Amino acid sequence: MMSRRNFSLAAGMAAAVALTAGALIASTAQAAPNDTDTRAPDFTGVTATGDTVSLSDFAGQTVVLEWTNDGCPFVQKHYAVPPAKMQGLQTDASESDVVWLSIVSSAPGKQGHRTGAELLDMNEGRGATPAHVIIDESGDIGRLYKAKTTPHMFVITAEGEIAYQGAIDDTPSARVSDIETSTNYVSAALDSVAAGEPVEVASSKPYGCSVKY
Repeated sequence: MMSRRNFSLAAGMAAAVALTAGALIASTAQAAPNDTDTRAPDFTGVTATGDTVSLSDFAGQTVVLEWTNDGCPFVQKHYAVPPAKMQGLQTDASESDVVWLSIVSSAPGKQGHRTGAELLDMNEGRGATPAHVIIDESGDIGRLYKAKTTPHMFVITAEGEIAYQGAIDDTPSARVSDIETSTNYVSAALDSVAAGEPVEVASSKPYGCSVKY
């Protein structure tokens, strides 16, 4: 039978273990993946025009990654004309020597999966001008970046650091009318990166449709 003294010691040890475990859990939560502090992993993909591009091809330039799926209402919101918000961001990026890569990670047979010709025709019709559209039907690039939704946006600095990842703006809705009053995280991040200033909102929870892996 356990003596009162031994029982007290055991209880004390159990409490210490519990406190240590709690501290570890708290530590893990605080150290939850913060992609803004990580180096952007390199990848290679085939574009809608049949070219092969790698992220490293654009070393020295700011790069935007946009996960997209034209069948998703949240994507349609930002491509709606007017106001053609996504198209405007792409135009601004191009004029600022920022490389815009749209990535389609929809698997064959899933919503948003398109051939290269279909993607090019679609972009021409809606006035979209990304530098490249990468067809990632294996989902390898999407999983590498843990892309969760369409849209899911990343801003990568010329030094290859992820300066921003998450939602395109602060209004998680599919209503076009909400764009005017939203704070666009991507344009804000690009402005800060261009100015050599810290990105105020460096990470947010992406919203939209799940990526159709």
